[in-house]
Amino acid sequence: MKYFKYLIKSFIVSLLFFAGSCTNLDETVYDQLTDESIDVTDPEIVGYMMGEVYAQFRFLYWGWNGYFDLNEECSDTYMTPKRIGVGWGDLYINMHKHTWNETQGHIDPLWHYAYVGIGYANKTLDVLPDSGQAQAQMRFMRALNYYVLLDAFRNVPLETTQELEAGYLPQQASAQTIFDFCVSELDAIKNELGSEKVFGYPNRYAANMVLAKLYLNYNAYFNTNDNSYYEKALAEVDEIITEGGYELAPHYLDNFKASIAASPEVIFALPLDKKNASHNYLVNKCLVGAGAAAYGYTGSPWNGSCAVPQFIESYRDGDLRLAYTWTGGEQRLATTDAQGNTVPQSGELIAFTTDDWAGNGVLNYSVRVHSIDNPGAYQQEGYRYVKSEIVAGDGGTYGNDVAFFRLADAMFIKAECLLRLQRDEQVAADLITEVRRRSFDSADKAVRTVEDLKGGSVYDYGHREYTSEGFTNFNPASFIATYEGGDDIELGGLLDDLAWEFVGEHHRRQDLIRFKMADGRNVFNGKSWFCKDASDESHWDYFPIPKAALDANISLNQNEGYN
Repeated sequence: MKYFKYLIKSFIVSLLFFAGSCTNLDETVYDQLTDESIDVTDPEIVGYMMGEVYAQFRFLYWGWNGYFDLNEECSDTYMTPKRIGVGWGDLYINMHKHTWNETQGHIDPLWHYAYVGIGYANKTLDVLPDSGQAQAQMRFMRALNYYVLLDAFRNVPLETTQELEAGYLPQQASAQTIFDFCVSELDAIKNELGSEKVFGYPNRYAANMVLAKLYLNYNAYFNTNDNSYYEKALAEVDEIITEGGYELAPHYLDNFKASIAASPEVIFALPLDKKNASHNYLVNKCLVGAGAAAYGYTGSPWNGSCAVPQFIESYRDGDLRLAYTWTGGEQRLATTDAQGNTVPQSGELIAFTTDDWAGNGVLNYSVRVHSIDNPGAYQQEGYRYVKSEIVAGDGGTYGNDVAFFRLADAMFIKAECLLRLQRDEQVAADLITEVRRRSFDSADKAVRTVEDLKGGSVYDYGHREYTSEGFTNFNPASFIATYEGGDDIELGGLLDDLAWEFVGEHHRRQDLIRFKMADGRNVFNGKSWFCKDASDESHWDYFPIPKAALDANISLNQNEGYN
């Protein structure tokens, strides 16, 4: 029986490849497993396929160049520059500068894993009963994948079954069709999902969150100005806030520990495990190799990603999330306390002399970075992202769970909808203050007023780049700068708060697209930051259909704006 179950994986995967938009479905068959020769309704086989639906979404999020990178690398908070003496590829530079095309390395994995997950979901739904929690969970995961595809690509094939004729080619559906499908599916299964909280599985409140995200971003997706969708988003999050029984975690970092199963704030999570589901590679992507010792981590980080300097400078006095999220300045060895616990950053300074900009012979991350690519970033440049707990030993971040939706997000959505509807604005300000209160060194500094949220952004937008070479050489003559500021951003204060609270949580690209400037452009296109320049073009709001998908399916058309 075990041998049989191992064989079915190749069979199932071969059935799912249509979802990657293949044109030729004739394949060499290496075994004789078919729908006719096995019982695909066998509970063990159905259980295996259901497990793969969840597994594929983990791959989508934390596969190499996954969903995290897709939404953060192109934003104004986080980047992966060319590291002088280390490397890192052009694809990250393209993401930062918004110059990607159909071969961009971040889009093909998203497309692939989403459709493999959808294929598994469809296969299970073809054999599951039409009602019950199991089919509701599979329909939720299918809708979640389509929400991700809609947000990234807009016009994508919509497939709801694996019972297809030979030679079938998936046909592209409009963004409106995908949107309507997601809404109808999620509305239909809410009750069957139930309200029980089982870590890693969706309930009705997870469905509320996906619906709220769809409604919140409707106007950005379809270039409209329809306030009714903010009303709908508000209704979804109100149900979560008033009926869900969720609470803000006592400490901000409770949501980013290796295990977040105990957090009362998490609505839907992707459980990871170092041994069985090891995906989160942030510890290696961000830290200098020598910097691993600051956390008792025994791996070998690759020295890649860091903060955009302007974002670090945007944090307000007293905001503890700066230190919770980023490590900067001199780095210290981890020590072990009397109970055997690792205490990060508590020992002697870490010796490090490469690109020693401070001249002290110790590892010292600077806020300032030369450029994304010309000449790039020296090895100690840039604050490093450490919000995801770094586990001592060989654990790192590899087994860290993902808080895909959490209560603070629902509270922010409610606040944003109220502000956009110009209703109960003090309630909106109180919600943001409540979320902030756990993350400031005084209660007074945590308070946000209506005027704060409706005012401009404090982010110092503009192109800021040093083209001089040498880790101590910040020659003013090589400084390329524009000064745009954030005063012209509508609800700019709220946009700032979204960044400080949710940086590194697959938020920022979507938020920058949704928020607009006084001239009608969104912030994602209309503002410059670091080495990314402002643009009047709107097709950067979505990504091109991957070249591999176009090559495999002649029925697909490339998205507008991409050749």
